[in-house]
Amino acid sequence: MSEDVLVDEHRDSSIPIIPLAETVLPPWLETQPPEIERWTRAVAFRAAAGTHCLVADGDGALHSVLAGVADPIDTWSLSALAASLPPGNYHLPADTPSVVRERIGLGWVLGTYCYDRYRTESDPNADAPPVLALGDAQALRNVQDAAAAIGLVRDLINTPADALPPAALAAACQALADEFGATCSIITGDALLEKNFPAVHAVGRASAQAPCLIDMHWGDPAHPRVAIVGKGVCFDSGGLDIKPASGMRLMKKDMGGAAHAMGVARLIMSAGLPVRLQLIVPAVENAIAGNAYRPGDVVATRRGLTVEIDNTDAEGRVILGDALALASEGEPALIVDFATLTGAARVALGTDLPAMFTDDDALAAAIARHGQAVDDPVWRMPLHKPYRELIKSNVADILNAGKGPYAGAITAALFLQRFVDAPLPWVHFDLMAWNTQARPGRPEGGEAMGMRAVFAYLSERFAG
Repeated sequence: MSEDVLVDEHRDSSIPIIPLAETVLPPWLETQPPEIERWTRAVAFRAAAGTHCLVADGDGALHSVLAGVADPIDTWSLSALAASLPPGNYHLPADTPSVVRERIGLGWVLGTYCYDRYRTESDPNADAPPVLALGDAQALRNVQDAAAAIGLVRDLINTPADALPPAALAAACQALADEFGATCSIITGDALLEKNFPAVHAVGRASAQAPCLIDMHWGDPAHPRVAIVGKGVCFDSGGLDIKPASGMRLMKKDMGGAAHAMGVARLIMSAGLPVRLQLIVPAVENAIAGNAYRPGDVVATRRGLTVEIDNTDAEGRVILGDALALASEGEPALIVDFATLTGAARVALGTDLPAMFTDDDALAAAIARHGQAVDDPVWRMPLHKPYRELIKSNVADILNAGKGPYAGAITAALFLQRFVDAPLPWVHFDLMAWNTQARPGRPEGGEAMGMRAVFAYLSERFAG
């Protein structure tokens, strides 16, 4: 993915791209020369979303591009064009609103994304990508920031687990901190016990790759503190409750919550939001060895609660317990956590829609509203308190997996809630972090979901 496919002002040789919804095409054609109407009819262009029509001038040169778009125009309306138009310079109509330019620009850049780190051969037939002029300097800056954050999330999730163990994820956080002048502490291995992160240690100790707790800080100490927490399970075998091969195939993405937390942190820092940012990532590999934690074990936590292990494959919530306890210290203005936590959330909402849990109605409504506005939807699910009975333990304070096959996403969220000091505002996202099929601007593989919705909310709340 290259930001070079976007520029601010268009050149004299630039070709216009005219976005047209199906309902807009007929009246628009009435204002055009007859030869354009004849051409669109000849090629059966009806402006269906995702289609386009190349229009030549009298000399056979490309005159304009008619682009079928959704109504209203969404982020992905022109994503396919970024990979399919002939090389050259393009621009949007002068009357295109700034918000539409920003949506189209982001989709355009994401339409060029490709994770090619391990490809040894390039496509000899690949042309230089087309370049789109946004005609709006602020929109261009916003798109560049968003694309950089989404690219970071996608790249991290797509990276194979052998190349992204906990130490490498910590190094990526350190690099992010260095880029923006933040401080980053990394607690590794047995030092986790000394610093009171026993749950992170218990889950990660069986791996040859030492577990760690990443704690990054940025911003003016006088500003309100926002704690962003991300589940960093760099690979999940399921532990002694081992996953089947089919369930393990995509488990390099089980650090997707950490990638999202890092993406939000990048957005906050690049925008210079007036907040005191804390990024917390517990990073582990859930492996199998003689010292692996076992079903029936009781694990201590930073908060002081004891956790009975019902299933070692419910490890993400265990390490997040320590991270959320740390986030709660010092009364932050907001805690947000991201996690690829449960299959139950995917059964309920599918793979595209992150499940959002919070007791704060206003917070939930605001994030959902911003998600719709930036084409990054989320869906609220209930923290149904009677289901706390499903995670009651007979020997410890809490059970790490719900009793029975039902309400798995809810019981996981209720588990996490026990580690947040009430009444601190907290919101939890249970997400897929993966596109299961390729669509324009969204190739199969790692994906940012709900991240831009959260950032849009933070921008409105803290920057106005």
